[in-house]
Amino acid sequence: MSAAALQLEVGQVVAERTYAISRDSLVRYAGASGDFNPIHYRDDVAAVVGLPGVLAHGMLTMGVAVQPVVDWLDARGWVSDYQVRFTRPVVVDPETGAEITVVATVAAVDETGGRIDLTVRVGGQTVLGKAQVRVTAL
Repeated sequence: MSAAALQLEVGQVVAERTYAISRDSLVRYAGASGDFNPIHYRDDVAAVVGLPGVLAHGMLTMGVAVQPVVDWLDARGWVSDYQVRFTRPVVVDPETGAEITVVATVAAVDETGGRIDLTVRVGGQTVLGKAQVRVTAL
C-alpha cells in the first residue's frame, strides 16, 4: 500500500485531542513502567530539588502525545519512528491535574507514508518540541 492509502496532504490536521492527567495517572504509570522516582508523586521531594511541583513522567507525556496518531492510523499504517525534544515539564496539580493538548499535522509526504508533526501543549505552553512521527502505510 502507498502513502495515498493514508490520504496525506501537507498541512492537513489528522488528529486533535486533549488528555487529562491526574496524580492517579502518575501512580498507575509508575506501576506499569517501574519508574518510582518520587518527583512524580511527592510534592516535598519535587520542591527540595527545585521543581515547580510533581511532574508527569516524560515517557508518559511522550506516549500520550503520539496516541492520537496511532488512533488515526488504525489498521492502515504504523508508526515507524517517533522523536521528541522535551522543552518544558508537565506539572500535575494535586487537585486539577494537567491537560495535555495534542494537534497532529502532516508535515511531509513520500511514497511510503509521511511525517506528522505534533504540537503538544499544557496550559498553552509547548511541552514537547520537534515532536515528529514517521508513519508508514501498510
